Amino acid sequence: MPGKILVIDDEPQITRVLRASLAAQAYDVRTANDPEEGLLVFREWEPDLVITDLMMPGLSGIDVCRSIRGRSDTPIVVLSVRENERSKVEALDAGADDYVTKPFSIQELLARVRAHLRRSPERASETIEAGDFLIDPDAHSVVVQGKPIHLTPKEFDLLAHLGLHAGKVITHRALLTAVWGVQSAHQPEYLRVFVGQLRKKLEAETGRQYIQTEPWVGYRFIPEGIDE
Repeated sequence: MPGKILVIDDEPQITRVLRASLAAQAYDVRTANDPEEGLLVFREWEPDLVITDLMMPGLSGIDVCRSIRGRSDTPIVVLSVRENERSKVEALDAGADDYVTKPFSIQELLARVRAHLRRSPERASETIEAGDFLIDPDAHSVVVQGKPIHLTPKEFDLLAHLGLHAGKVITHRALLTAVWGVQSAHQPEYLRVFVGQLRKKLEAETGRQYIQTEPWVGYRFIPEGIDE
């Protein structure tokens, strides 16, 4: 599944290593050691995935995420030396799809890249029609009560997996593994951020609640909705 990958990091050693490692897997790779240059390359080249450092001079990785997300749904993987949950949540809120802490294993990063560039193996192959929802995996579209809802790729993967198991409780670990891969099975902050984003988008137009929290266990999708 080779694709185009843009790496933005102010450390030349990191960009050299990532270029070599990704190119060895047949990816087409471009690098930028300056975030503003990286955004210029992004606009001109339109990569399939972006890997960006969090802490850089000038624009930060957060700025990069927001700028990209303002114009594109391209998957974004953030690299950072910061391990705290607050930094992860801030990056995810800004539009990142994944967060990898430095120092990292090249094999782990490659696994995350593959996960973001392929279709989720747990995603439904046929259109899901349930309650207020029409979820079309091929068109990557969601219609709720007759209204189209724009979702990012990871938001769509999450909703499609929930829709595939409508009415059932899905554990945090099962959701994380299905949507982000086994390497992210212990990243509960991912779910808090993305479920929150999904709820806002789905409920903004309808005033109905579709995703129920099952405390300490996981989430349940109710396609008919519950009046708030």
